[in-house]
Amino acid sequence: MMRKKLVVGFVTLVSAFILTACGNDNKETNSHEDMDMNSSSEESMDMNHSGSGEVPEGLKVAGKPTYEVGSQAIIETDHMEGMKGAEATIVGAFNTTAYAISFTPTTGGDRVTNHKWVIQEELIDAGEETLEPGTEVTIEADHMEGMNGVTAEIDSSEQTTVYMIDYTPTTGGEEVTNHKWVTESELSAK
Repeated sequence: MMRKKLVVGFVTLVSAFILTACGNDNKETNSHEDMDMNSSSEESMDMNHSGSGEVPEGLKVAGKPTYEVGSQAIIETDHMEGMKGAEATIVGAFNTTAYAISFTPTTGGDRVTNHKWVIQEELIDAGEETLEPGTEVTIEADHMEGMNGVTAEIDSSEQTTVYMIDYTPTTGGEEVTNHKWVTESELSAK
């Protein structure tokens, strides 16, 4: 009799856990909002946490970056869950203009606002001059699903050194490699 009660209790507990997990799908798909990205919604958008390491044509390697390739720094931003406070290894450092953008994904869904960062070299036919807020641009980057080929609006720009980094999220999980991009102001010395 005791064994039967334990089995029924265990099945009830597992069922409650599964139902709770299914009921939280919306929280999981909106996790970028919880990361203070100032987005209205990034539902059904997937960040490509790791990248190929390829850089856009014409991107200039930084001559004397604050954080040298191979050095470590602390991530001070929270573009994604588990970034803030993580130790980053610098994989690349480049001088460019970084843009925060807003766009509606090509895959549908709600508008993404203030996505950080795409860089000058990831904008189609952008030229070399810094573009003004409100300018519409076409994105040639796949940082998240529905981004590549989208028409976006520039929210802000920053001439800076951008870094490609490797890091292990503070929330656990696998190492993220070749993450694009964090700016110099989003890192601090280890």
